[in-house]
Amino acid sequence: MKVMVVGGGAREHALAWSAARSPRVTTVVTAPGNAGTATLGANVAVDPLDLPTLAGAAVGEGIDLAIVGPDDPLAAGAVDALSEKGVPAFGPTRLAAQIESSKVWSKEFMQRHGIPTAPFRHFDDPRPAHRFVDSRPWDGRLVVKADGLARGKGAIVCDTLDAAHEAVEALMEQGVFGAAGRRVVIEQRLEGPEASLFALCDGETAVAMGAARDHKRIADGDRGPNTGGMGAYSPTRLVTGTVMEAVMERTIRPAIAAMGAAGRPFTGFLFANLLFTASGPYVLEFNARFGDPEAQAILPLLESDLIELIGLALDRRLAGTALRWRAGASCAVCLASAGYPEAVRDGVPVTGLEHVEPDVLVFHAGTARQNGATITRGGRILTVVGLGPGLAEARRKAYDNVERIHFHGMQYRRDIGDRELTAATP
Repeated sequence: MKVMVVGGGAREHALAWSAARSPRVTTVVTAPGNAGTATLGANVAVDPLDLPTLAGAAVGEGIDLAIVGPDDPLAAGAVDALSEKGVPAFGPTRLAAQIESSKVWSKEFMQRHGIPTAPFRHFDDPRPAHRFVDSRPWDGRLVVKADGLARGKGAIVCDTLDAAHEAVEALMEQGVFGAAGRRVVIEQRLEGPEASLFALCDGETAVAMGAARDHKRIADGDRGPNTGGMGAYSPTRLVTGTVMEAVMERTIRPAIAAMGAAGRPFTGFLFANLLFTASGPYVLEFNARFGDPEAQAILPLLESDLIELIGLALDRRLAGTALRWRAGASCAVCLASAGYPEAVRDGVPVTGLEHVEPDVLVFHAGTARQNGATITRGGRILTVVGLGPGLAEARRKAYDNVERIHFHGMQYRRDIGDRELTAATP
């Protein structure tokens, strides 16, 4: 098979790496890819949101299977466009991807189908949104969310009513996330630890595909602004086998059944962002794809052939499938540019990659090749993944090798996995 992975981040590098390991695959193409994916096969310089050009490139390359990684192309209908050109594509259609691309649609969907989620209201006009904040709903414990896609940064957790007003103003009046924030969800702020649970879905059946915990804020101790994710580890004590099955039964499978009944069958990776309260897990939101950096932590632990699994999903034959996993744990540490998550400077040379130990994985995100050197191109640059019999060893390997890599202004968190290792409750 000739496989195309759509996207250019570290998640897509991890997907391309997984595809390349399959004996079914002869060639991996990544569109547009990065300096890391170029080592696995060809990169195709195409904008994933330019759907006609993307589909044309897949046909021209003779692609047998396309895997769409990022949220924006899925929401725009990349799977639909590829399928219309006869290219088998893995991921939800535009209608199915609305479970992520519209928080309002998703929250109302969960409410209709009894999927545990925080109480909420939604607003199209900032004036009633401000009045609602002033009414101190839920004792003033609020989260303000952009309705649309905001690169993982559209949920603003508010410690005060003033902060909630500022969030409404920023999203709806100042337009910091453009059209994505013109409509907002204001929901009750729940308390408890979070985890990410993933399922592989074929439109009818959902199979658990691991769990991880990520670290959203830029600085140690969960300080500073939210990012797309500064690291992750897998597995986690929060999601035992019993908890995994309970969430699948109460949350994932009802969602898949309801999506099918609504004429939006969901094929792809379904990602439930869970918050564990004293009364059980709640879904903060659904995402319609693998997480980043969670994919970089989970996929190296998967021993099953990813391409075989995707083939079963596309044929709606996942029922009864059992996944095989490597024993042990992973720790994924993201390295970001100076200034991230705000303005960054591209073109900074990256050195030391040749000194990384052979059993440590480095997934590229914002990288390119220029005059024989690897340079930065974006906010998150690399994800360094250590593997071990337990999290402590995986974490040690990851950080030992982070220290071998250098680029000016490189920033990363030094506490990925600490809470799992040191806290009585992770």
